[in-house]
Amino acid sequence: MRGFLPVGAARRIVAEEGVERLTMRRPATEIGSTPMALHHHVRNKEELLVLLLDDHAARTPRRTGMPAEPCERIVAAAAAIHRAPADCPWIVEVLTADDLMSASALWFVEQIVDGFIACGLTPERAVHGYRAIWYYTAGEIVVRTAADRRRADDDRPTYREQVFTDLAPGELPRLSGLADAWGPLTAEDTCLDGPRALVEGLTGRG
Repeated sequence: MRGFLPVGAARRIVAEEGVERLTMRRPATEIGSTPMALHHHVRNKEELLVLLLDDHAARTPRRTGMPAEPCERIVAAAAAIHRAPADCPWIVEVLTADDLMSASALWFVEQIVDGFIACGLTPERAVHGYRAIWYYTAGEIVVRTAADRRRADDDRPTYREQVFTDLAPGELPRLSGLADAWGPLTAEDTCLDGPRALVEGLTGRG
């Protein structure tokens, strides 16, 4: 079955044109088939996206030498998830659909859940901990990806820069005092600070 599926063609389409341009017809046509023939193996576009996610996860080497200390292992797994869009930007839109999940990507989830249990959480609380880590990581990915895309398309001052230029100290004293530093501070790579703080708070090891 996998040999028939136009995964390579679909990957090229989403990488070059975006997820929204992927249809069942496009990749089928590129391999000389028909959408009807593809439907015999893949029900819809969402299932095709899951196959793309699975293909990407299967081709991504699993990190070896994960930290033995469970809290650090959770943070390392969160970092691995965060790095995924660097090589595959389209994956952001797929991952944030939340219910589109690949079995090949569950290795990262296993590391986080197992780490929380090793820290003393119940299995149920460990799942909640994973969700907290995932929501933070997905949100950070989406915000930074969108910001990078806007900056690449337009070199004019951002709306944020324009707003911070005109802040009234009497109304917003803290923010006006930070106005000049706000851009550099928010551009710093602090992607692991959030997961680490969540882990410390949820496990009581801060």
